[in-house]
Amino acid sequence: MDIVVERCAGLDVHKRSVTACVRAPDAGSGRREDIATFPTFHDDLIRLRDWLVQRGVTTAVMESTGVFWKPVWQALEDSIDCVLVNARHVHNVPGRKTDVADAAWLARLGECGLVRGSFVPEPLFRRLRDLTRYRRRLVESHTREAQRIDKVLEDAGIKLSAVASKTLTVSGRAMLEALIRGERDPEALAQLARTRMRAKLPELRRALVGRFEDHHALLCQVGLGRVDDLQGAISRIDGEVERLIEPFAHHRERLCTIPGVGPRTAEVIIAEIGTDMSRFPTSAHLASWAGLCPGNNESAGRHYSGRTRRGDKWLRAALVESAWAVARTRGTFLGARFWRVARRRGTNRAAVAVAHTILVAAFHILRDDVDYAELGGDWFVRRLDSQRLTHSLVGRLETLGHTVTLTPAS
Repeated sequence: MDIVVERCAGLDVHKRSVTACVRAPDAGSGRREDIATFPTFHDDLIRLRDWLVQRGVTTAVMESTGVFWKPVWQALEDSIDCVLVNARHVHNVPGRKTDVADAAWLARLGECGLVRGSFVPEPLFRRLRDLTRYRRRLVESHTREAQRIDKVLEDAGIKLSAVASKTLTVSGRAMLEALIRGERDPEALAQLARTRMRAKLPELRRALVGRFEDHHALLCQVGLGRVDDLQGAISRIDGEVERLIEPFAHHRERLCTIPGVGPRTAEVIIAEIGTDMSRFPTSAHLASWAGLCPGNNESAGRHYSGRTRRGDKWLRAALVESAWAVARTRGTFLGARFWRVARRRGTNRAAVAVAHTILVAAFHILRDDVDYAELGGDWFVRRLDSQRLTHSLVGRLETLGHTVTLTPAS
């Protein structure tokens, strides 16, 4: 194959070591390989960088192995053009699996231009990514802890969650803390309800009768402490995200014009894909990278499962949550699209389809710096031929045994 990169390096990255293979022109007419292995401490990575620069390397190819590639990338990115590749796309020949062979294979692919680099955002967006991803983990832990508290109450026969929308509302928390202090009178506990919860006092009196014992009180007390700690950590992360995203506040505001997209989802979108959409030639490229478009699986003229590819799971999860949120809206194009797809393909596929539409809208909003343009909930009806739609609806009514007489409106 033709050589498109004269001096290319392949890096096989592990937790404790990185094996480098440099392929460069030989004194004769062939190519030579220089192999070296370095530890992954910071000063050793600086030595790796100097070693590559001394050999005139212009491109370094490495696999995205967990988080181990990040220190190597950060040490090299200012001096060498780094290419991050998906490990599934560069499988070596079976039976020849060593660190040196892997590094040499990456170097050979890189020098021939046969690797496709993954999208790696700028350092600021990488910091935002770390924060928003960790915040999601904290929110998930907060939810799990609240569910554990609810299970303790169920074990004690306290049916608070059967009456209240959530266990840890202001009223629910006041009742829970009273139970921990030793209060067992259902009337006294029910009187702690506030605002709209007071309309449910008869049900609350029945729900708060149970067998709440000392060990239940201990478990709930520990659970509430963990909930408070997690809430404090989430607030701290929110503050740091707010500080870092300040230069892109207007992008966040524009993304929030999309139905179903709130400030937190907008922050995830910005953190995961940045604000410079020139990285993606089209919105279809972005959707493919995020794993929100159908895959192609065709052989001998037959089409097989077109399930979506693996992509950015953090972005996908945030957009699918927004899709479920917009499904509950009325008079919106996205809500109408959700239920239009759901009738044919089911709600799960509808959520992915609407998440794809949201991402396409976000692409154009960030690229063109505009607000979301609402098409309306009746857009699918308006774009149909009125005569065909009338004929279809009349046919359905006649199938049900009705005689239909149409009178044009004045």
